[in-house]
Amino acid sequence: MSRVVSKNLFDFKPAGKLDDDVAAIYNAMEEGTFSSGAKEIAERMKELLGREDEEANKEYIVLFRKTVEVVVDMVDNNPAYAGVAERVVTSSITVPTTHDGEFDVPVEVYTPKNLEGKKMRVGYVYAHGGGAVSLTAAYERNPLSKYAADNDLVVFNVDYRIAPETRCPNNIKDFYEVIKHVHTNAESLGIDPAKICIGGESGGGYICLGAMVLLAQNNNSNMVKLAIPQIPMTDDYCFSDPLVMTLEERKEHLMMRKIWKHYIAADWEEQKHDPHLFPGKSSDELLEKFPPTIMVEAEFDFYITEATRFAGRLRRAGRLLELVIIPGSPHGVAFIPGVKGCKLHWEVMDTIAREYIHGDF
Repeated sequence: MSRVVSKNLFDFKPAGKLDDDVAAIYNAMEEGTFSSGAKEIAERMKELLGREDEEANKEYIVLFRKTVEVVVDMVDNNPAYAGVAERVVTSSITVPTTHDGEFDVPVEVYTPKNLEGKKMRVGYVYAHGGGAVSLTAAYERNPLSKYAADNDLVVFNVDYRIAPETRCPNNIKDFYEVIKHVHTNAESLGIDPAKICIGGESGGGYICLGAMVLLAQNNNSNMVKLAIPQIPMTDDYCFSDPLVMTLEERKEHLMMRKIWKHYIAADWEEQKHDPHLFPGKSSDELLEKFPPTIMVEAEFDFYITEATRFAGRLRRAGRLLELVIIPGSPHGVAFIPGVKGCKLHWEVMDTIAREYIHGDF
């Protein structure tokens, strides 16, 4: 593959500190004042992080999923998304798979009303967040519907199976099969097969990166015009020395160790060097086969080191178009409408849609 050429559209200066508006929200969440019972749940989760027995792991994942429900409520009830459902036609498809039993992957489809019935539209296949162990596609229905309507995209929001009920590599294979399905059935879906893009954030960023590994391994990267992993779980940096980590990485490294080792991995010892589990461990030769990529990060994300390191390797391999780091922002700022970092994130995503998804490069 020939080297991609960046348009160099983004060059934000680091803020050096969290923006005041989002810092206040995150402080309230850490202090347990953001929702009822949050402080007690957080304290119990800290206790469970020190244990690796099966009983502790089962209790921890239940509590983890309960904590992210706060984020779901924040997104669902935010007035910024009022009326967005009326701007798109929401439908669904299922994609049959056999890699982990017979399972039809559910996919929500958001079509801007002005594109309904048209052909050769741009498709955006997306993996939701939640650490690959929680949430469903419905979590990002509102922001993705808005993104579809604002940027003339048909969004395929993939409800891939999550861990620990479904473990690596079958979670990334769910997403990979949907990408192949959209490409193979592009004509009937009204999609231009040359304009299929993929993305995902956080755990969904890992799912996206894992699918990129599969695309490269199977010489199918030509199916994807552009990949946009956002704040992605990338490698096993959380298992390194906490003294070298950023504050945010140090705070969350025990949580991430548990998620990778006890929930996502099917066999830790067998898979800990496998790029299906840790896409950041892809060989240089494999990276050269990746789709063109834009990495979107946040200055105070707890995956910042692993994601930016991987972006550097993609740049060396000739596959990185842009590395965007939203200044003054933590993990997940895109889903807190009203704060400065959220506004900037979606301005960035709109620019990516205009200049790269719809544009030539």
